[in-house]
Amino acid sequence: MSESTDKNTGTSTGSTGSTGSTGNGDLTVVHLMRHGEVHNPEGVLYGRLPGYQLSELGRRMADRVGEHLASRDIVHVGASSLERAQETAQPIAKPHGLDIATDDRLLEAENVFQGKTFGVGDGALRRPENWKHLVNPFKPSWGEPYVEQVVRMMGALDAAKDAARGHEAVLVSHQLPIWIVRSYVEKRRLWHDPRKRQCTLASLTTFTYLGDKIVSVGYSEPARDLVPAHLLAGAKPVKGKGAPQGKAFGA
Repeated sequence: MSESTDKNTGTSTGSTGSTGSTGNGDLTVVHLMRHGEVHNPEGVLYGRLPGYQLSELGRRMADRVGEHLASRDIVHVGASSLERAQETAQPIAKPHGLDIATDDRLLEAENVFQGKTFGVGDGALRRPENWKHLVNPFKPSWGEPYVEQVVRMMGALDAAKDAARGHEAVLVSHQLPIWIVRSYVEKRRLWHDPRKRQCTLASLTTFTYLGDKIVSVGYSEPARDLVPAHLLAGAKPVKGKGAPQGKAFGA
C-alpha cells in the first residue's frame, strides 16, 4: 500500500494493493476526521477534560467539511463523547439526516499532563517532576500506550465499516489516535516525531475497504484554507506566549 500527496491541496490518495480473497466484493469507505479548532485561550493540554468546545473558527471548519461531504453516500456518523468531537460531527450528520453514534473508542489518548500547559519553549522538559513521565517515548511513558490506541481505534473502524457496508461513514476523533491507527495500517513504527503528523485540524484520513480488508488509505484537508499556518502538518513550532500547547501529546 502506498500513497502520494498533492502539496498544493494537502490531499493524498492511497493506491490499492493486492486485495486477496475477502469473501465480500463490496467497497466501504470510512473517513476518520479530526475535530475543528478548540477555544483554549489559556493553552491548556485539555486531553479528555470536559468543557472544551469548538472556537468560532472550529465551527467554520466543521461546516466546511460538512459541505464537502454533503453529496457523499454517508450512512453512519460517529464521534467520541468529548464536546469538540460531538460539535464537529453535527454538521457532518445533519445533511444526511443522521444521528451521531457516540463511540468512546474514538477518545483522545490518555495523558498524565492533562490539565497543564505544556508547550514549546516553556521549559516543561527541564522540570525534574516531569522527567519520570518522559523516559520512554516508544510506549509512550506519558500516557496511553500506542498499542492500546491501535486496538480501540481499529475496533471503531471495523464497527463503522460494518454499519456502513457498501456505503460511507465518518468518525470524528482526535489527532494522536488517528495518526497512530494510520501508522499501524500503513505498517510504520508507532513512535514518531509529532511535528510530522499528517493530521491537520478538520482533516480526513480515509480508509477504503474491499469486504473486510483495508485496501487503501487517503488523506485530505477540505478546510485547509481556514487552518492557521503554524498548525499545518510540517509547520515550525511557535514559541512563547500564545503558542499551541502540548502538540507532542495529542490534541
